[in-house]
Amino acid sequence: MTAIENPTAAAAVAGEPRGSANPTRPIPKHRKLTWPRVAEAIAKHAVLIVLSVVFLMPLIWMVTGSFKTQADIGAFPVKWFPETITTGNYTYGLQAFPLLQYFWNTLVICVPSMIGAALSSAMVGYGVSRIRWPWRNGVFTILIATMMVPFYVTMVPLFVAYRDVGWTGTYLPLIVPTFFGIPFFIFLMRQFFLGIPDALTDAARIDGAGELRIFVQVILPLCKPALAAVMLFQFLASWSDLLGPLLYLTKSSQYTLSLGLTFFQGAQGDTATGPLMAVSTIILIPIVVLFFFAQKTFIQGITMSGIKD
Repeated sequence: MTAIENPTAAAAVAGEPRGSANPTRPIPKHRKLTWPRVAEAIAKHAVLIVLSVVFLMPLIWMVTGSFKTQADIGAFPVKWFPETITTGNYTYGLQAFPLLQYFWNTLVICVPSMIGAALSSAMVGYGVSRIRWPWRNGVFTILIATMMVPFYVTMVPLFVAYRDVGWTGTYLPLIVPTFFGIPFFIFLMRQFFLGIPDALTDAARIDGAGELRIFVQVILPLCKPALAAVMLFQFLASWSDLLGPLLYLTKSSQYTLSLGLTFFQGAQGDTATGPLMAVSTIILIPIVVLFFFAQKTFIQGITMSGIKD
């Protein structure tokens, strides 16, 4: 490391005492703790803790309920933790619920969908952020406005269209649309691209690179956090989707986890609450594990998408 890169070494070369490379630089002062600031911090953390507990209560109830007997689940007053821990709910649930088959069916939809959503949203986001063309902002505004149209408005026309082309009873209606861009993901990618300095793409254009090469070799390597966020969002959406499989899948052998769980609940009735909670807990585990390992990249992609130079 040179003296220019190390101010302390530069100060030593100049004959100044070590640690005084910039004597005029003000020493940062810590904010003094006062009772109003302490009270404000305590209030904020108290609110966050209360909200966290409220949001975690259904999850805690589901996990603990999977180890309870039916009597403990229906007991009043409510028993949050089982008096007698039982694993019979998991044994019965795994025997009555074809978990591996539904898990594979769900992956067949989730994996292509998240790849298609990431690629298409990145390409469209690049086109409306880095390429200059007439009416670019107007087209982007119309694209974002489509987010306000509920799915229930287009549900019947889409079903008729997919039925006419023979796609009902297959996974195609649940996968193919993701390859044509999703407005929210396009917005997310566009905001991320706007935070990339123009000097990078301008230098590539001067070197003779085309837009496709710039997109693949310059932009995509820089937007891995945003791509990870989009893929995780789409994976969660496809994993928990109930209405789409309910509309287009006609055979029980094609059911996804969410759809199969719904029919499992209807088949078992209200008396099989324990096995239902056990199967729900098992279905939740992959999502928790996925977010645990991808949370850093996911949060980075979300936060950096709001930054613009």
